[in-house]
Order: sequence, then structure tokens, then C-alpha cells
Amino acid sequence: VIGIYYFKAIEVLKEKLEKVVQQQLQPGEEYQINHGILAMMEEGYQFKPGKVAHWMDCGNPEITVETNSKLLGILAEEQQPLIAESVVLENSTIIPPCAIGEGVRLVNSTVGPNVSIGAYTEVYNTQIEDSIIQNHSKIENGSLKKAMIGNYVRFNGSFTTISLGDYSELK
Repeated sequence: VIGIYYFKAIEVLKEKLEKVVQQQLQPGEEYQINHGILAMMEEGYQFKPGKVAHWMDCGNPEITVETNSKLLGILAEEQQPLIAESVVLENSTIIPPCAIGEGVRLVNSTVGPNVSIGAYTEVYNTQIEDSIIQNHSKIENGSLKKAMIGNYVRFNGSFTTISLGDYSELK
């Protein structure tokens, strides 16, 4: 039950933060989560301290992937729905726990355990475990473990040419 309230609060906060981001800030100003929380409080939402069962970190890619794995385990124990109904599976397997977003397409692939895939990502001929892939990406011909892949990424594991952005690693 706590998980349901948590997800609703996150969705409301996200909505409030989207309105904050729509405001054109002047150079040097910052978007802060506090603006979204204050907007929620103005609408009557109450924030109460709770008992922390797990401290999790997201300070670097390795620990972020580890934190994602722990969180997926917790959400699975709470029986939270983690896989969108619109996921298309073609000759593919999902090994729980995994969180898979809207419009994801998995073809000739094995995903999991401990994988989060963002909305509208396509995965072809790939094995993925203990990884995070953001939205609107296309992953092909890969074998990924403990990977973090951003939004709108095109990754082909049989590459001959590659372009990586700032702070990227290819191991």
C-alpha cells in the first residue's frame, strides 16, 4: 500500500516539476525540486517523515545500477506492476525483476534480471542484465551487463565506428 502512495506522489511531483521547467529561468537561476514540493504543499499535500528501510546511492554508474537492482527487488516484493501492458515480445524472454516502460519492443532478446528499460526503446538480438536503459533508444546485437544507456541512444554491439559523449565508458 505504501508503494501505491509513493508512486502517486512521484507522479504529482513530476507534474509540478514539469510546470516549473516550463518557466523560462534567467541565466544563473536553477530548477530545484523544492519548487515542486512547495507547489504540492500549496495544494494540501502533506509530507511526513517515514522510516528508512534502505539507504541507496546513485553517485556513479556502478552504484546506480546496483541501486536499481535493489529497488526492482523491493518493488517486486510489493507486487508493484513493473512491465507495461504495451510491451511487445517477439521470441524474447523477461527474467524478473525488470521494469519495462510503455511501447518497448523486445525481439530475439533476453532481458533480466534487474533491468530497467525506458519507454519506446527497441531491443533486438541482445542479452541484457543488471542494466538501465533510458527512453527512445535502440539496442542491437549486444550483450550488456551492468550497463547504463541514456535517452535516444543507438547502440549496435557489432560496431566498427563509435561516438561516445562526455564521461562515457566502453568496457
